[in-house]
Amino acid sequence: MKTRDKIIFASLELFNEHGERSITTNHIAAHLGISPGNLYYHFRNKEDIINSIFSLYESHLESGFKPYDDVPITIELLMGYFDAMFYTLWQFRFMYANLADILSRDDALKKRYLHAQQQVLTRSSDVLRKLKKDGFLDVDDNKVTALADTIKMMVSFWISYQLTQSSTSTITKATLYDGLLRVLMIFQAYSTPTSTATFCRLEQHYLDIASQERHSIAQI
Repeated sequence: MKTRDKIIFASLELFNEHGERSITTNHIAAHLGISPGNLYYHFRNKEDIINSIFSLYESHLESGFKPYDDVPITIELLMGYFDAMFYTLWQFRFMYANLADILSRDDALKKRYLHAQQQVLTRSSDVLRKLKKDGFLDVDDNKVTALADTIKMMVSFWISYQLTQSSTSTITKATLYDGLLRVLMIFQAYSTPTSTATFCRLEQHYLDIASQERHSIAQI
C-alpha cells in the first residue's frame, strides 16, 4: 500500500476510534511511524486528509445504493442494501458523529456532501419506486421521494442522536444495527401483504446480529 493510502486509512481508523477533533496530523504520523514532514509531503493539513476520506465515502455511496436490475427480488438483494447502509455508518461513523462541525469548516466539502446526498436521494427514490412496482411497498407515487428522504434523514443522524441520548461516547455495531431496525420499521409500515413476511425475516436477521454484538461486548 502506498504511503498516501496508508495515511488515509490510518486517519479513518483514528478518527473513528477517538473522534476527529481529538486527532492531529502528529497523532496520525506517530501512529504510522513516519515523520510529520513525510505526512505533509502527501497532505497539506488534516482537512486535506478528510477530503480524501470523503472521496471513499462518495465512492461507497455510488456503488452501494444503485437501483437493482429487472431481476427477482430476494431477501439477499434487500439485505445487500441494509448491509451497505450499515457499512457506511460504521466505516464513516466519525463523520456522522460530528457532521455539522466538519462541514462548517470547509465550504467546498459541504458542497460535495450536498451533491452526494442529492445523488443518494435520487438513487434511493428509484429503489423505492422499483420496490413499489414489484409489489413490495404500498406507497403513493407522490410520497416516494419524501419517504426516501425520511429514511436518509434517520440514517444520517442516527449516530448523533444516540450520542446525545446517553452518557456513552462510544458507538458500537449493535447501536448501528438498532438504527437499521428502525429503518426496517418504516419498510414494514409500507409493506404489502405479500412482502410482510420478507421484511419480518430481515428484522429477525438483524435482531440476531445485534444480539450477538451485545453479547460479544459483554464478554469483553
